[in-house]
Amino acid sequence: MKHTYVKSQRAYSASSVFDKAQILDAAKRLKKKRKLPTSVALEEETVNELKALAEWRGVPYQVLMRMFIIDGLHRSQTHGAR
Repeated sequence: MKHTYVKSQRAYSASSVFDKAQILDAAKRLKKKRKLPTSVALEEETVNELKALAEWRGVPYQVLMRMFIIDGLHRSQTHGAR
């Protein structure tokens, strides 16, 4: 059985574009929904990059991480990789 990884798909290499207003609206909408706390171990450099990007975009870094994860899930579902 051949394994296919998301990173090998063309859609993965396309840059993600996030609108600050949409992120904040989604955060407000999702804030009302119950969330399951999780833990992800990331390298310090990665966390620092996420924080810098989030600050530049004017959103909390946890919200930005959540949006990246949700965007990745939607992309993988759209392209049939499950």
